[in-house]
Amino acid sequence: MSATPRWQDLDRLIHEPARLMIVTLLYAVEEADFLYLLHETGLTKGNLSTHLSKLEEAGYVRITKTFRGKIPRTLVALTPEGRQAFETYRQRLSHLIHPPIQGDP
Repeated sequence: MSATPRWQDLDRLIHEPARLMIVTLLYAVEEADFLYLLHETGLTKGNLSTHLSKLEEAGYVRITKTFRGKIPRTLVALTPEGRQAFETYRQRLSHLIHPPIQGDP
């Protein structure tokens, strides 16, 4: 990252509003059920699935399909890489919003 914060330095995959919402929700928990994410984000099933697939392809989330009795259940969790990517995203965004003052350490 350059000394001067730039919008181009933000992770574009995370910066997309729906994916930012998903990653933010997952950052606060160990894992989340697909239906919980569906409810909290307000996305459609197809839209949520598409965004989760993109995050999974990037290695940011792990998706586990299980059953509770005979009912299918999809669990989603941030990977260590996803957690680190979100922390880096937050730090860079913070520097864009509150840039360091010239001469600050």
